[in-house]
Amino acid sequence: MNGSSKIAQKLMALFLLTMAILIPNELFADRFVKAAPEAAAPAVVGKAAPDFTLTDTHGKQWSLKDQKGKVVVLEWFNFGCPFVKKHYDSGNMQKLQKEYTGKGVVWVSINSSAKGKQGNATPDEHNKAFADRKAAPSVVLIDEDGKVGREYNAKTTPDMYVIDKAGKLVYAGAIDDKSGVDQSEIATAKNYVKSALDEVLKGKSVTVAETKSYGCSVKYQ
Repeated sequence: MNGSSKIAQKLMALFLLTMAILIPNELFADRFVKAAPEAAAPAVVGKAAPDFTLTDTHGKQWSLKDQKGKVVVLEWFNFGCPFVKKHYDSGNMQKLQKEYTGKGVVWVSINSSAKGKQGNATPDEHNKAFADRKAAPSVVLIDEDGKVGREYNAKTTPDMYVIDKAGKLVYAGAIDDKSGVDQSEIATAKNYVKSALDEVLKGKSVTVAETKSYGCSVKYQ
């Protein structure tokens, strides 16, 4: 074998070695780049409320980002839950809905019950349930896969959130300070949601911005 052939062989070996090193690295890098997108940051009181889009009970898409400039309430519900029944059977939740939607607040009722779980229902069933209770939310949204519920760390029904006109989450937690199922408690309860809304609508900071919610667990999958 002459000198030229030996050089050619060495060059070929070097080329193959280089490709053996580079190709796997490029494939790995490609897998890294194409990995699942990073999850949105979870909801934190005092920070921007995470945006989301869900389908309402009339088949229309609803997005939080479209509500900028408005105060928004998020209410997690499940009509099979006795704590939810407490506030709806007494008319307490409907009273809040009507009072504050009348002041321009957008009231969003969200159901995160998975298929086969308590509280899961068809859009028509949800619409009938709200109509039967003479409820007045601005929109009813279905979160069957629980993505939005988990993003907001919704743990119970009811679980309540208030978002100000700038899109900042200013309250998260219980509807009030009476954690039983007896309707008679409502008359003497401190309603955290009402207090937060009154302060926000007056341009004030929310005095009690975070509390521990109470109720039935959200029926995630």
